Amino acid sequence: MLNRTHDFEEPGISHSSVDEVCALLKENRAGKRRGIYSVCSANRLVLEAAFAQAADDRSPLLIEATCNQVNQEGGYTGMTPVQFRDYVHSIAQEMHFPTEKLLLGGDHLGPNPWRVQSAATAMDKACAMVSAYAAAGFSKIHLDASMSCGDDPRTLASAEIANRAARLCEAAEFAARGLACKPVYVIGTEVPTPGGAQEEMEIGVTTTASLQETLDVHREAFTRKGLSPVWDRIIGVVVQPGVEFSDEAVADYVPEKALDLAAFIVRQDGLVFEAHSTDYQTAHSLRQLVSDHFAILKVGPELTFVMREAIFGLARIEEEWIAKERRSEIRANIERIMLEHPENWKAYYRGDEGQVQVARAYSFSDRIRYYWPNAEVSRSLAVLIENLQEHPAPLPLVSQYLPRQAEALRAGTIKNDPSAIIRHKIQESLSRYSDACGLMLRTGNSCSNAHSNSSEGK
Repeated sequence: MLNRTHDFEEPGISHSSVDEVCALLKENRAGKRRGIYSVCSANRLVLEAAFAQAADDRSPLLIEATCNQVNQEGGYTGMTPVQFRDYVHSIAQEMHFPTEKLLLGGDHLGPNPWRVQSAATAMDKACAMVSAYAAAGFSKIHLDASMSCGDDPRTLASAEIANRAARLCEAAEFAARGLACKPVYVIGTEVPTPGGAQEEMEIGVTTTASLQETLDVHREAFTRKGLSPVWDRIIGVVVQPGVEFSDEAVADYVPEKALDLAAFIVRQDGLVFEAHSTDYQTAHSLRQLVSDHFAILKVGPELTFVMREAIFGLARIEEEWIAKERRSEIRANIERIMLEHPENWKAYYRGDEGQVQVARAYSFSDRIRYYWPNAEVSRSLAVLIENLQEHPAPLPLVSQYLPRQAEALRAGTIKNDPSAIIRHKIQESLSRYSDACGLMLRTGNSCSNAHSNSSEGK
């Protein structure tokens, strides 16, 4: 049994977003369907929608960056932790969202970006990265040193993974020593494939024996590093609950397969589960996950997937409404850019030419998300938005391609503006997560009902 000495205040009187989230997790352990969802995206439209949803719910908002996305060398977004923090805070200010209700997290923080290098080099860089996250005020850190580096054996021993995680934690603690709010941590590495499975899905639910070993070796490693007091700030452990998605399929949560896990975690003082790759789960499945103490739900690709759905719908509207010489040609331009720069999708999609073409545009893995920052794609999107702002499409045409957004237009929930339509589409997904976590205040809004009602009883 883990020894916890602290207690958390109730959400209404908490003094920070960390306290508020920890209070939600405490309620979850007490048997309430309460939790927090984690928005794993750097896309501006996604983040705007996330701020709008959290503002509607008056809830805290957790936004996370991965080690590959944001690090001291820039990551694939080109942003360091400080730059990502400032970027997110600037959007929060524009959306009039109180930053005291915003919690930033770092996901899979460890040597993964440098795993082809020696373990010594990769871990030095990983410690520098974790330090940069902690110093920048990221308050929730997932420690993940599970990957083998260039001179490691193919599979690392559990004790070595834990030793490296403890070293990462030590670096984070040193960097955060002057901060008023100390980081909280998540450990564990049995996660679904980041970004979705590339092969046929073979899903094994984490066993309680494996989970017990993870907790034991990490606690021992933390003790050897003199980090026993920090153990009180470990709030979650990552396991595989049996959820996954691939290009064309989604493995839905089956509660019966996770009964032992759900019973086990409540015997571990102060801990909940963090569930990765919960994208595309039904509203019913998400609620069941939270009820089974998977109180931290990670979502990323689904949000850019539904954003893409909205943009493609608007592109079809544009084709029927805007003169040809003025059109954005966004779909053709995205396809051309993806073919010219295949490094972000080629290793992920399989099949004949037709199958791969469909996957580039429509796959659940959503590799298209890496191309939205491209300058040409960004210009095309700007033209699409400008065209439909200057010449709003008639309601029947919007209804043809984006029917739920047409309903929101009729109800006066949103304006006939393409940016508002895109954000509303993203909020349809976010509202499922808000509802599952017991955060939703406006249970009658169109975003929540569109998905919640359709998935009941599944």
